[in-house]
Amino acid sequence: MAGGIYLIQDDDRLVEMMEQPYDSEDQLQDLLVTYPNLIAGDQIDRATARRWLLISREAAPSDEETAVQWSLDHLFLDQNAVPTLVDVRRTPNAGLRQKVLGQSIDYAANALVYWPVDSIIALFEANCRDRGRDPEHIFEEFLGANANEDLFWQKVKTNLQAGKVRLVFVADEISAEMRRVVEFLNEQMDPVEVLALEIKQYVSEDGLKTLVPRVIGQTAEAQQKKSSATRERRRWDESSFFAEIKARRGADEALMAKAIYLWAKSQEPEVQIQWGTGDAYGGFAAQLPQKGRKPYQLFTVDIAGRMEISADNYGSQQPFNAEQNWLELRSKLSSIGLSLPTEPGERRSPSLALFTLQDESALKQVMETFDWVIEQIKTL
Repeated sequence: MAGGIYLIQDDDRLVEMMEQPYDSEDQLQDLLVTYPNLIAGDQIDRATARRWLLISREAAPSDEETAVQWSLDHLFLDQNAVPTLVDVRRTPNAGLRQKVLGQSIDYAANALVYWPVDSIIALFEANCRDRGRDPEHIFEEFLGANANEDLFWQKVKTNLQAGKVRLVFVADEISAEMRRVVEFLNEQMDPVEVLALEIKQYVSEDGLKTLVPRVIGQTAEAQQKKSSATRERRRWDESSFFAEIKARRGADEALMAKAIYLWAKSQEPEVQIQWGTGDAYGGFAAQLPQKGRKPYQLFTVDIAGRMEISADNYGSQQPFNAEQNWLELRSKLSSIGLSLPTEPGERRSPSLALFTLQDESALKQVMETFDWVIEQIKTL
Protein backbone atom coordinates (compact mmCIF):
# COMPACT_ATOMS: atom_id res chain seq x y z
CA MET A 1 0.00 0.00 0.00
CA ALA A 2 1.27 3.46 -0.90
CA GLY A 3 2.40 5.99 1.70
CA GLY A 4 -0.11 8.11 3.55
CA ILE A 5 -0.84 11.51 5.02
CA TYR A 6 -1.25 12.52 8.64
CA LEU A 7 -4.11 14.22 10.44
CA ILE A 8 -3.66 16.01 13.79
CA GLN A 9 -6.80 15.64 15.93
CA ASP A 10 -7.99 18.20 18.51
CA ASP A 11 -6.43 16.07 21.28
CA ASP A 12 -3.03 16.32 19.49
CA ARG A 13 -3.33 12.70 18.42
CA LEU A 14 -1.58 12.01 15.11
CA VAL A 15 -3.74 9.85 12.82
CA GLU A 16 -2.03 8.11 9.92
CA MET A 17 -4.19 7.82 6.81
CA MET A 18 -3.06 5.39 4.16
CA GLU A 19 -3.80 5.57 0.45
CA GLN A 20 -6.60 3.20 -0.49
CA PRO A 21 -8.01 2.44 -3.95
CA TYR A 22 -11.70 3.02 -4.65
CA ASP A 23 -13.99 0.01 -4.58
CA SER A 24 -15.27 0.81 -8.07
CA GLU A 25 -15.56 3.52 -10.70
CA ASP A 26 -19.13 4.04 -9.54
CA GLN A 27 -17.85 5.07 -6.10
CA LEU A 28 -15.66 7.78 -7.62
CA GLN A 29 -18.49 8.90 -9.92
CA ASP A 30 -20.89 9.15 -6.96
CA LEU A 31 -18.38 11.31 -5.09
CA LEU A 32 -18.22 13.79 -7.99
CA VAL A 33 -22.02 14.05 -8.06
CA THR A 34 -22.23 14.58 -4.30
CA TYR A 35 -19.15 16.80 -4.02
CA PRO A 36 -18.55 18.65 -7.33
CA ASN A 37 -15.86 20.76 -5.63
CA LEU A 38 -13.60 17.73 -5.96
CA ILE A 39 -13.11 18.94 -9.54
CA ALA A 40 -10.60 21.37 -8.00
CA GLY A 41 -11.94 24.58 -9.55
CA ASP A 42 -9.40 26.60 -7.58
CA GLN A 43 -6.57 24.72 -9.30
CA ILE A 44 -8.13 25.02 -12.77
CA ASP A 45 -8.44 28.81 -12.47
CA ARG A 46 -6.43 30.32 -9.63
CA ALA A 47 -7.67 33.85 -10.36
CA THR A 48 -11.37 32.91 -10.16
CA ALA A 49 -12.10 29.40 -8.90
CA ARG A 50 -14.44 27.43 -11.14
CA ARG A 51 -17.78 26.41 -9.66
CA TRP A 52 -19.84 23.55 -11.05
CA LEU A 53 -23.45 23.00 -12.06
CA LEU A 54 -24.17 19.31 -12.66
CA ILE A 55 -26.20 18.90 -15.84
CA SER A 56 -26.35 15.14 -16.00
CA ARG A 57 -24.67 11.91 -15.10
CA GLU A 58 -24.35 9.39 -17.94
CA ALA A 59 -25.08 12.06 -20.57
CA ALA A 60 -25.72 10.40 -23.93
CA PRO A 61 -25.96 11.98 -27.41
CA SER A 62 -29.37 13.47 -28.16
CA ASP A 63 -29.13 12.60 -31.87
CA GLU A 64 -30.75 9.21 -32.27
CA GLU A 65 -29.17 8.75 -35.69
CA THR A 66 -25.60 9.05 -34.41
CA ALA A 67 -23.44 5.95 -34.49
CA VAL A 68 -22.04 6.73 -31.03
CA GLN A 69 -23.28 4.10 -28.57
CA TRP A 70 -21.68 5.27 -25.33
CA SER A 71 -22.29 8.05 -22.83
CA LEU A 72 -20.18 10.57 -20.96
CA ASP A 73 -19.86 10.03 -17.21
CA HIS A 74 -20.70 13.62 -16.24
CA LEU A 75 -21.60 16.87 -17.93
CA PHE A 76 -21.05 20.05 -15.87
CA LEU A 77 -21.17 23.79 -16.60
CA ASP A 78 -18.98 26.33 -14.84
CA GLN A 79 -20.14 29.85 -13.86
CA ASN A 80 -18.99 31.18 -17.24
CA ALA A 81 -21.25 28.66 -19.00
CA VAL A 82 -18.33 26.56 -20.28
CA PRO A 83 -19.42 22.93 -20.84
CA THR A 84 -17.14 20.61 -18.87
CA LEU A 85 -17.06 16.98 -20.00
CA VAL A 86 -15.88 14.62 -17.28
CA ASP A 87 -14.83 11.00 -17.82
CA VAL A 88 -14.04 8.81 -14.78
CA ARG A 89 -11.80 5.73 -14.85
CA ARG A 90 -9.90 3.75 -12.24
CA THR A 91 -6.24 3.84 -13.35
CA PRO A 92 -6.83 3.32 -17.11
CA ASN A 93 -4.37 1.06 -18.95
CA ALA A 94 -2.91 1.88 -22.37
CA GLY A 95 -5.81 0.43 -24.40
CA LEU A 96 -8.49 2.00 -22.24
CA ARG A 97 -6.62 5.31 -22.19
CA GLN A 98 -6.69 5.51 -25.98
CA LYS A 99 -10.40 4.65 -26.04
CA VAL A 100 -11.29 7.25 -23.39
CA LEU A 101 -9.28 9.99 -25.09
CA GLY A 102 -10.79 9.21 -28.48
CA GLN A 103 -14.36 9.14 -27.20
CA SER A 104 -14.04 12.37 -25.23
CA ILE A 105 -12.42 14.24 -28.13
CA ASP A 106 -15.25 12.95 -30.33
CA TYR A 107 -17.73 14.44 -27.90
CA ALA A 108 -15.89 17.75 -27.73
CA ALA A 109 -15.71 18.01 -31.52
CA ASN A 110 -19.42 17.28 -31.92
CA ALA A 111 -20.82 18.74 -28.70
CA LEU A 112 -23.13 21.18 -30.49
CA VAL A 113 -24.61 18.28 -32.48
CA TYR A 114 -24.86 15.90 -29.52
CA TRP A 115 -26.14 18.49 -27.05
CA PRO A 116 -28.05 21.45 -28.50
CA VAL A 117 -28.78 23.87 -25.68
CA ASP A 118 -32.43 22.76 -25.42
CA SER A 119 -31.18 19.23 -24.85
CA ILE A 120 -28.78 20.41 -22.11
CA ILE A 121 -31.62 22.26 -20.35
CA ALA A 122 -33.77 19.13 -20.54
CA LEU A 123 -30.94 17.02 -19.09
CA PHE A 124 -30.48 19.51 -16.25
CA GLU A 125 -34.18 19.59 -15.39
CA ALA A 126 -34.44 15.78 -15.54
CA ASN A 127 -31.43 15.44 -13.26
CA CYS A 128 -33.00 17.87 -10.78
CA ARG A 129 -36.25 15.88 -10.77
CA ASP A 130 -34.37 12.63 -10.21
CA ARG A 131 -32.68 14.17 -7.17
CA GLY A 132 -35.89 15.73 -5.86
CA ARG A 133 -34.62 19.30 -6.32
CA ASP A 134 -36.20 22.40 -7.85
CA PRO A 135 -34.20 23.45 -10.98
CA GLU A 136 -34.78 27.16 -10.31
CA HIS A 137 -33.58 26.83 -6.73
CA ILE A 138 -30.41 24.99 -7.79
CA PHE A 139 -29.72 27.62 -10.45
CA GLU A 140 -30.09 30.42 -7.89
CA GLU A 141 -27.68 28.64 -5.54
CA PHE A 142 -25.21 28.39 -8.41
CA LEU A 143 -25.30 31.94 -9.85
CA GLY A 144 -27.29 33.96 -7.32
CA ALA A 145 -30.88 35.14 -7.13
CA ASN A 146 -30.33 38.05 -9.54
CA ALA A 147 -28.80 35.97 -12.35
CA ASN A 148 -30.63 35.86 -15.67
CA GLU A 149 -31.14 32.19 -16.49
CA ASP A 150 -32.05 32.79 -20.14
CA LEU A 151 -28.85 34.76 -20.72
CA PHE A 152 -26.80 32.03 -19.07
CA TRP A 153 -28.21 29.34 -21.37
CA GLN A 154 -27.57 31.61 -24.35
CA LYS A 155 -23.96 31.82 -23.23
CA VAL A 156 -23.82 28.02 -23.12
CA LYS A 157 -24.96 27.97 -26.74
CA THR A 158 -22.36 30.58 -27.70
CA ASN A 159 -19.56 28.56 -26.07
CA LEU A 160 -20.67 25.38 -27.83
CA GLN A 161 -20.75 27.15 -31.18
CA ALA A 162 -17.23 28.47 -30.55
CA GLY A 163 -15.96 25.04 -29.48
CA LYS A 164 -15.15 26.43 -26.05
CA VAL A 165 -15.41 23.32 -23.89
CA ARG A 166 -13.32 21.64 -21.20
CA LEU A 167 -12.34 17.95 -21.08
CA VAL A 168 -11.48 16.48 -17.68
CA PHE A 169 -10.21 12.91 -17.30
CA VAL A 170 -10.59 11.68 -13.71
CA ALA A 171 -8.82 8.72 -12.12
CA ASP A 172 -7.37 7.69 -8.78
CA GLU A 173 -3.97 7.64 -10.46
CA ILE A 174 -2.80 9.44 -13.60
CA SER A 175 0.07 7.61 -15.26
CA ALA A 176 3.10 9.36 -16.73
CA GLU A 177 1.91 8.35 -20.22
CA MET A 178 -1.55 9.83 -19.61
CA ARG A 179 -0.01 13.00 -18.23
CA ARG A 180 2.12 13.50 -21.33
CA VAL A 181 -0.89 13.00 -23.61
CA VAL A 182 -3.05 15.44 -21.66
CA GLU A 183 -0.32 18.07 -21.56
CA PHE A 184 0.25 17.68 -25.30
CA LEU A 185 -3.46 18.03 -26.10
CA ASN A 186 -3.87 21.04 -23.80
CA GLU A 187 -0.98 22.77 -25.56
CA GLN A 188 -2.32 22.02 -29.05
CA MET A 189 -6.09 22.41 -28.69
CA ASP A 190 -7.49 25.94 -28.54
CA PRO A 191 -10.02 27.03 -27.25
CA VAL A 192 -10.62 23.52 -25.84
CA GLU A 193 -9.08 22.99 -22.40
CA VAL A 194 -7.84 19.43 -21.73
CA LEU A 195 -7.02 18.39 -18.15
CA ALA A 196 -6.56 15.30 -16.04
CA LEU A 197 -7.67 15.12 -12.42
CA GLU A 198 -6.12 12.68 -9.98
CA ILE A 199 -8.22 12.12 -6.85
CA LYS A 200 -6.46 9.97 -4.29
CA GLN A 201 -8.32 8.46 -1.34
CA TYR A 202 -6.74 8.13 2.12
CA VAL A 203 -8.40 6.16 4.94
CA SER A 204 -7.50 5.74 8.63
CA GLU A 205 -7.94 2.60 10.72
CA ASP A 206 -10.92 4.13 12.50
CA GLY A 207 -12.69 5.04 9.25
CA LEU A 208 -11.71 8.67 8.66
CA LYS A 209 -11.46 9.46 4.97
CA THR A 210 -9.63 12.20 3.05
CA LEU A 211 -9.80 12.92 -0.68
CA VAL A 212 -6.95 14.83 -2.34
CA PRO A 213 -7.54 16.19 -5.88
CA ARG A 214 -4.70 17.32 -8.14
CA VAL A 215 -5.13 18.93 -11.58
CA ILE A 216 -2.67 17.84 -14.29
CA GLY A 217 -2.09 19.36 -17.72
CA GLN A 218 -1.73 23.08 -17.11
CA THR A 219 1.76 23.49 -18.48
CA ALA A 220 3.31 26.91 -18.92
CA GLU A 221 3.34 26.28 -22.67
CA ALA A 222 -0.40 25.57 -22.74
CA GLN A 223 -1.25 28.68 -20.74
CA GLN A 224 1.02 30.80 -22.91
CA LYS A 225 -0.47 29.50 -26.18
CA LYS A 226 -4.04 30.07 -25.05
CA SER A 227 -3.28 33.67 -24.20
CA SER A 228 -0.51 34.49 -26.69
CA ALA A 229 -2.55 37.13 -28.52
CA THR A 230 -3.10 39.03 -25.29
CA ARG A 231 0.48 38.70 -24.07
CA GLU A 232 1.72 40.44 -27.21
CA ARG A 233 0.07 43.67 -26.00
CA ARG A 234 0.48 43.90 -22.26
CA ARG A 235 -0.77 47.48 -22.01
CA TRP A 236 -4.46 47.69 -22.83
CA ASP A 237 -6.21 50.56 -24.59
CA GLU A 238 -9.71 51.14 -25.90
CA SER A 239 -9.12 49.44 -29.26
CA SER A 240 -7.31 46.33 -28.00
CA PHE A 241 -9.59 45.81 -25.00
CA PHE A 242 -12.89 45.82 -26.87
CA ALA A 243 -11.53 43.66 -29.68
CA GLU A 244 -10.29 41.11 -27.14
CA ILE A 245 -13.37 41.01 -24.92
CA LYS A 246 -15.53 40.52 -28.01
CA ALA A 247 -13.34 37.60 -29.11
CA ARG A 248 -13.32 36.05 -25.65
CA ARG A 249 -16.78 36.78 -24.33
CA GLY A 250 -18.90 37.50 -27.40
CA ALA A 251 -20.54 40.57 -28.90
CA ASP A 252 -23.23 40.93 -26.22
CA GLU A 253 -20.80 41.17 -23.30
CA ALA A 254 -18.57 43.49 -25.32
CA LEU A 255 -21.58 45.82 -25.73
CA MET A 256 -22.18 45.79 -21.98
CA ALA A 257 -18.54 46.67 -21.33
CA LYS A 258 -18.71 49.42 -23.96
CA ALA A 259 -21.82 50.93 -22.38
CA ILE A 260 -20.13 51.07 -18.98
CA TYR A 261 -16.99 52.55 -20.55
CA LEU A 262 -18.99 55.26 -22.35
CA TRP A 263 -20.80 56.11 -19.11
CA ALA A 264 -17.42 56.57 -17.38
CA LYS A 265 -16.15 58.69 -20.29
CA SER A 266 -19.24 60.90 -20.02
CA GLN A 267 -18.28 61.67 -16.40
CA GLU A 268 -14.92 63.21 -17.36
CA PRO A 269 -13.10 65.13 -15.97
CA GLU A 270 -14.53 64.05 -12.60
CA VAL A 271 -13.94 60.40 -13.54
CA GLN A 272 -10.74 59.19 -15.16
CA ILE A 273 -10.18 55.90 -16.95
CA GLN A 274 -7.00 53.98 -16.17
CA TRP A 275 -6.03 51.11 -18.50
CA GLY A 276 -4.44 48.01 -16.97
CA THR A 277 -1.87 45.49 -18.12
CA GLY A 278 -1.64 41.72 -18.26
CA ASP A 279 -3.85 38.86 -19.35
CA ALA A 280 -5.90 37.60 -16.43
CA TYR A 281 -6.62 41.05 -15.02
CA GLY A 282 -6.43 43.22 -18.14
CA GLY A 283 -9.10 45.89 -18.44
CA PHE A 284 -9.92 49.40 -17.28
CA ALA A 285 -10.63 51.10 -13.97
CA ALA A 286 -12.96 54.06 -13.40
CA GLN A 287 -11.33 56.37 -10.85
CA LEU A 288 -12.24 59.58 -9.07
CA PRO A 289 -9.14 61.80 -8.63
CA GLN A 290 -8.69 63.28 -5.15
CA LYS A 291 -6.42 66.20 -4.37
CA GLY A 292 -3.52 65.14 -2.18
CA ARG A 293 -4.75 61.54 -1.95
CA LYS A 294 -4.76 58.45 -4.12
CA PRO A 295 -7.60 58.19 -6.69
CA TYR A 296 -10.91 56.76 -5.47
CA GLN A 297 -11.41 53.63 -7.57
CA LEU A 298 -15.08 53.11 -8.38
CA PHE A 299 -14.84 49.79 -10.21
CA THR A 300 -12.89 47.79 -12.79
CA VAL A 301 -14.08 45.98 -15.91
CA ASP A 302 -11.86 43.14 -17.13
CA ILE A 303 -11.49 40.82 -20.12
CA ALA A 304 -12.99 37.96 -18.10
CA GLY A 305 -16.36 39.74 -18.46
CA ARG A 306 -16.60 41.05 -14.90
CA MET A 307 -17.29 44.36 -13.20
CA GLU A 308 -15.46 44.28 -9.86
CA ILE A 309 -15.17 46.55 -6.84
CA SER A 310 -12.84 46.54 -3.84
CA ALA A 311 -14.68 46.43 -0.53
CA ASP A 312 -11.48 47.49 1.26
CA ASN A 313 -11.11 50.51 -1.05
CA TYR A 314 -14.60 51.78 -0.19
CA GLY A 315 -14.58 50.84 3.48
CA SER A 316 -11.23 52.45 4.27
CA GLN A 317 -12.07 55.92 2.90
CA GLN A 318 -14.61 58.64 3.58
CA PRO A 319 -17.55 58.80 3.42
CA PHE A 320 -18.19 55.06 3.44
CA ASN A 321 -15.95 54.21 6.39
CA ALA A 322 -18.75 55.57 8.59
CA GLU A 323 -21.16 52.84 9.62
CA GLN A 324 -24.39 54.46 8.41
CA ASN A 325 -22.88 55.42 5.05
CA TRP A 326 -21.43 51.95 4.67
CA LEU A 327 -24.81 50.31 5.25
CA GLU A 328 -26.44 52.62 2.69
CA LEU A 329 -23.69 51.83 0.15
CA ARG A 330 -24.05 48.12 0.90
CA SER A 331 -27.78 48.31 0.21
CA LYS A 332 -27.31 50.24 -3.04
CA LEU A 333 -24.65 47.89 -4.41
CA SER A 334 -26.54 44.78 -3.29
CA SER A 335 -29.46 45.86 -5.47
CA ILE A 336 -27.26 45.53 -8.57
CA GLY A 337 -25.63 42.24 -7.55
CA LEU A 338 -22.46 43.45 -5.82
CA SER A 339 -22.46 42.02 -2.32
CA LEU A 340 -20.35 43.95 0.20
CA PRO A 341 -19.40 42.43 3.57
CA THR A 342 -21.25 43.53 6.70
CA GLU A 343 -18.27 45.40 8.13
CA PRO A 344 -16.23 48.04 6.19
CA GLY A 345 -12.55 47.43 5.57
CA GLU A 346 -12.82 43.67 4.96
CA ARG A 347 -10.64 42.57 2.05
CA ARG A 348 -13.07 41.27 -0.54
CA SER A 349 -13.63 41.94 -4.24
CA PRO A 350 -17.29 41.42 -5.17
CA SER A 351 -17.83 41.02 -8.89
CA LEU A 352 -20.73 41.14 -11.31
CA ALA A 353 -20.87 39.11 -14.53
CA LEU A 354 -21.50 41.40 -17.50
CA PHE A 355 -23.86 38.94 -19.17
CA THR A 356 -26.34 39.61 -16.35
CA LEU A 357 -26.66 43.23 -17.54
CA GLN A 358 -28.06 42.64 -21.02
CA ASP A 359 -31.45 43.81 -19.81
CA GLU A 360 -31.45 47.58 -20.42
CA SER A 361 -33.02 48.35 -17.05
CA ALA A 362 -30.33 46.36 -15.19
CA LEU A 363 -27.56 48.26 -16.97
CA LYS A 364 -29.29 51.58 -16.28
CA GLN A 365 -29.57 50.71 -12.59
CA VAL A 366 -25.82 50.04 -12.40
CA MET A 367 -25.01 53.45 -13.90
CA GLU A 368 -27.49 55.23 -11.65
CA THR A 369 -25.98 53.50 -8.63
CA PHE A 370 -22.49 54.78 -9.45
CA ASP A 371 -23.95 58.23 -10.17
CA TRP A 372 -25.13 58.13 -6.56
CA VAL A 373 -21.71 56.91 -5.34
CA ILE A 374 -19.98 59.81 -7.08
CA GLU A 375 -22.38 62.32 -5.54
CA GLN A 376 -21.69 60.91 -2.07
CA ILE A 377 -17.92 61.17 -2.55
CA LYS A 378 -18.21 64.73 -3.92
CA THR A 379 -19.90 65.87 -0.68
CA LEU A 380 -16.58 65.50 1.15
